[in-house]
Amino acid sequence: MRDALQVTSEITAIDQGDRSRRVPEHVAIIMDGNGRWANQRGLPRTAGHRAGAKSVRAVVEESVRHGVRVLTLFAFSSENWRRPPGEVMVLMELFMSTLQVEVQRLVEHEVRLRIIGDLSAFSERLRAQFKEAEAATQHNRRLTLQVAANYGGRWDITQAVRAIAREVAEGRLTPDAIDEAAVAARLSFPDVPDPDLFIRTGGEKRISNFLLWQSAYAELYFSDLMWPEFDAAAYGAALSDFARRQRRFGLTSEQIAASADAVGG
Repeated sequence: MRDALQVTSEITAIDQGDRSRRVPEHVAIIMDGNGRWANQRGLPRTAGHRAGAKSVRAVVEESVRHGVRVLTLFAFSSENWRRPPGEVMVLMELFMSTLQVEVQRLVEHEVRLRIIGDLSAFSERLRAQFKEAEAATQHNRRLTLQVAANYGGRWDITQAVRAIAREVAEGRLTPDAIDEAAVAARLSFPDVPDPDLFIRTGGEKRISNFLLWQSAYAELYFSDLMWPEFDAAAYGAALSDFARRQRRFGLTSEQIAASADAVGG
């Protein structure tokens, strides 16, 4: 956990720069509205999921272009298994076909792919495909693309707590040593920064069990556009909105201004 001095220094450094060029280091997106987009057009819900794959490509490419370092997409939640079996099957097939088509494109754009979540629920074939795609892109460093599959924020925190409990039972960790850093270190992806910008499309205004711990200080941005409609321009508007916000991390605007004046003086 960063202390107030660290946060003040970070904010001061940002505010001294050109505000129009402020770019989030980590963007997280709930890609909502595929099914409703399809229903509005008299199409099966699965057509919306296929159309949404084009928006994924656009957002990945724009993230690379703008200098975003981490992009996390909520592709399949732990609650999505409750959907009609036919829709779930199509989603699984879409996972496989998209990986087959897009891996080379990710390599060309220097994008590293990581699949996060409880992958034990997926077929052995799909898990093998996940591993192959991750291996093919593991040396890329321009952007880390995290795809959350069978992921839930509560699951993530629970598995971290379970890991801590095992370590305590084995005598490798004492209860007094358990702090926020200890929990964060045992979450699904402790090696990347927390999201700066959290986007949800589709008009809903909730975070739906996505990155609950990691998004504690994320800036929230809700778009009425359905995910298949969320193109490069819409993503650019979200990034521009983020650039105009002042991130205080518990400090006051006066504290930030005073710190900036002190550094500038």
